[in-house]
Amino acid sequence: MATQENKTILKVEGMTCNHCKMSVEKFVGRIDGVKSVTATPNENKVEIEGDADIKAIKETIEKLGYRVG
Repeated sequence: MATQENKTILKVEGMTCNHCKMSVEKFVGRIDGVKSVTATPNENKVEIEGDADIKAIKETIEKLGYRVG
């Protein structure tokens, strides 16, 4: 995980397609404090901008069935 001025990059394993991308972006985007979220399945990463609780973000991604590393 890398963090810089309200931007967090998480390594997320298990995303394989555009549906995975849309699900992660949709549900993480609903978390209070998230300004934007971009999932990139072929790079196994999710970029989040905002000041949301990182624990809530990780839990949301894991509930969708992906592994946050």
